[in-house]
Amino acid sequence: MKTLAATDAKNRFDELIDMAQAEPVLVQRRGCDVAVALSPEEFRRLTDAASGKVSSAVERLHAESARRWGKVYEALAS
Repeated sequence: MKTLAATDAKNRFDELIDMAQAEPVLVQRRGCDVAVALSPEEFRRLTDAASGKVSSAVERLHAESARRWGKVYEALAS
């Protein structure tokens, strides 16, 4: 993760936005962490993970596993 001073983040805002597309950017003021800039995709990924939302790919894999191994799961559960 890259780090920028708050003054640099303000003065180089366009660059901060470009940097945040590649990886989160930590912003510091007087040596203290005050903010993190990140891409919308990374923000969505983090908020989805925090809310417990499961991706469609995981749902498909789970459905396939349940279809394929359902009888085994039932036998193990009894």
